[in-house]
Amino acid sequence: MKLIIGNKAYSSWSLRGWLACKQSGVPFEEVVVPLYDQDWDKRRGGAEFAPSSGKVPILWDGDAVVWDSLAIIEYLADKVGRDVFWPKDDAARAMARSMAAEMHSSFVSLRREHSMNIRQIYPPAPPSAGVVADLTRMMELWAQARARWGGDGEFLFGEFNAVDIMFAPVCTRIVTYSLPVARFAQSYIAAVLAHPFMQDWIAGAQEEDWVIEQFEQPARQ
Repeated sequence: MKLIIGNKAYSSWSLRGWLACKQSGVPFEEVVVPLYDQDWDKRRGGAEFAPSSGKVPILWDGDAVVWDSLAIIEYLADKVGRDVFWPKDDAARAMARSMAAEMHSSFVSLRREHSMNIRQIYPPAPPSAGVVADLTRMMELWAQARARWGGDGEFLFGEFNAVDIMFAPVCTRIVTYSLPVARFAQSYIAAVLAHPFMQDWIAGAQEEDWVIEQFEQPARQ
């Protein structure tokens, strides 16, 4: 398999696709392409990017090609077994899939106003009403998952799985922008960031020398 991703400091969707590949346990080639550099338009017009119209991440597995991080999760779950990515209990799995899909399609204010930048930590600033609403909903989801299915584990459904992969970039945003979250959430975020896969990604982000100025600004109100 070959996974094409963007800059590790900034590309939240790439992080999800990369974590999914790591979680699968299947060996893969990692290809990092600098986003928005002088060759970006030409590069994204190449054959490897054609299926996704130039978006990352994009996973090639022989003749099979998968783009979009949630689709990559499901493709790899089919390949290695559903239990690697989703809870075994039917009710838990239903909730986990719903949460992953909501993260995929919602929380627009949080994503728009607080782009991922793993290399920065900004001083606290009052978040917008939209971001507060997004965080409130997220805390509700996390609390429900932890209370019903977390058990003695550190993650939302006990073991690290697809839901934690989908929320991982949000965890980095909360730290980067010093956003207010519930006390229980602080422990969960710390567990996500301490996961060996995340530590590998963060180390890679710190080693990058690319700087994209539009992502190097504090939150936009």
